[in-house]
Amino acid sequence: MKLPRFLLADNSESDIIYVIHTEFPRFILNTVNDDLEFWETFEEDVTEEYDSLVKEAFDFYDSEIEKYQD
Repeated sequence: MKLPRFLLADNSESDIIYVIHTEFPRFILNTVNDDLEFWETFEEDVTEEYDSLVKEAFDFYDSEIEKYQD
């Protein structure tokens, strides 16, 4: 089974919507406060390298939310 690259997730205990990136580097992005939790452990600081990936995650979120509003 081929998983989608990004998934939306929510939690019934809060109004937060998360974007989950399913490929390496896997992460969960909190769309409310921009918290980013990587599932992988890195030996060096690679945060700058993934700025474009986080932007893609927010673009995915915006695109999906726009579909719900139509």
